[in-house]
Amino acid sequence: MAGVELTEGDIERALRDLGLGLGDCVEVHSSLSTFGHVQGGAPTVVNALMNTVGEEGAIVMSAYPLSPPLPVTEEERARGVCWKLRILSEDSDEKTAMGAIADEFRKRPGVICGSGIHRVCAWGRDASVYAAKGYQHLLDVDGWALLLGVGFDRCSSMHLGERVPIPREIEERFKIPENVRRDYPDDICIGYEDPHAEPGGDEWEWGKVLREADSRGLVTRGHIGLAECMLFKVKPLVVIYEHYRRTEPFWLFGLDRP
Repeated sequence: MAGVELTEGDIERALRDLGLGLGDCVEVHSSLSTFGHVQGGAPTVVNALMNTVGEEGAIVMSAYPLSPPLPVTEEERARGVCWKLRILSEDSDEKTAMGAIADEFRKRPGVICGSGIHRVCAWGRDASVYAAKGYQHLLDVDGWALLLGVGFDRCSSMHLGERVPIPREIEERFKIPENVRRDYPDDICIGYEDPHAEPGGDEWEWGKVLREADSRGLVTRGHIGLAECMLFKVKPLVVIYEHYRRTEPFWLFGLDRP
């Protein structure tokens, strides 16, 4: 596939082969660079998505006002900081951590954007409802998630499973220490992994959800150009995640039960 140029038609056909069609409501996360060469770049991918589901369907993307990743120093890594992002103003035109396709989509006519740091933007059927309710509405209508060249960790709707509480011991294990958090201004988000903790299991919690979903045949996989893609209904995977959080939380997070 090296050197292949993808056209809008190529991408539409590949999306339909994957299982997406007219009237579908779909959450999309993507990385343009993984496709190989796309004629016209991000606008071509957005056009193909819109043509595939049509206005009777809906496209929903995260529109978090966060910068692309900032450099992390070795000193920061030694303290457990694994990533940094800057919080942007909601009306910023800067590139965001959501990627070129999501940034292009957000600016399209007819796309409605919500508010807040975890906002989504949407086009098509019920766009204003998605903007107000976020990914919860995708679960309500039994919608799809489409990952284009990105991992399962990018599937924002999975966070809905976090409404099921987990034991305090697990929350404390992943909490950012105050002596780390206080060294960063309010407009900087950081990711943290305790550098002194014993390593957990060999598979992170969403990876276990994906493995179970694969074993049940809930995930369709394919390629568009060089991009590895996944398509699945969101609700069944969120239900799996909630079940594990409720019944086997320590196993889920790779920790020994106290």
